[in-house]
Amino acid sequence: MAVPAKNRDLHGNVPDNSSAVLVLVDVINDFEFEGAERLLGPALAVADAIARLKRKAKQSGVPVIYVNDNFGKWQSDFRKLLNHCLDEQVKGCQIARLLAPDDDDYFVLKPKHSAFYSTTLDVLLDYLGAKTLVLAGFAGNICVLFTANDAYLRDFHLFVPGDCVASESEEENNYALQQMAKVLKADIRKSTELEFSNMEGMDE
Repeated sequence: MAVPAKNRDLHGNVPDNSSAVLVLVDVINDFEFEGAERLLGPALAVADAIARLKRKAKQSGVPVIYVNDNFGKWQSDFRKLLNHCLDEQVKGCQIARLLAPDDDDYFVLKPKHSAFYSTTLDVLLDYLGAKTLVLAGFAGNICVLFTANDAYLRDFHLFVPGDCVASESEEENNYALQQMAKVLKADIRKSTELEFSNMEGMDE
């Protein structure tokens, strides 16, 4: 359905227009939940690659959307979560500092695993004109996978750079990546091999 001309930018709140969008899943994270110690190491190992991927996206004029759990607190907002995760006493502070959003980035809070479930992501992507999603974040075999599933059902072209997702174990991460490549037709090449300019026209 075509977006009405009078609302095509959500009253100025969505100034960008891009066929490709970078979606960062749960990268602002305190890693204080049960089992987080198994994920923290792998997440730290890929955080630099995610930061480089984000810089490459920004340099190409590609919008960045942060999608994050609300930590089970329905009173939360993203800035509150960010400030919490930036606290040096929080286990995830190193990653949060490296991957902190810029003022022109978008953010969506999610109540469940998928970035699409009961969120505004569909509406935001529609107004951005997105056709291709690049997914990165944690955990590769849970929230990234669930998000990729829902993106595939919506006919998005998918890139999930294998060096920009992490799970509690390498085996789980590799299996999730292979499933996304095989079932969801995702391109899982490393971020160093990915060029946002090559994604233009994929929807044609």
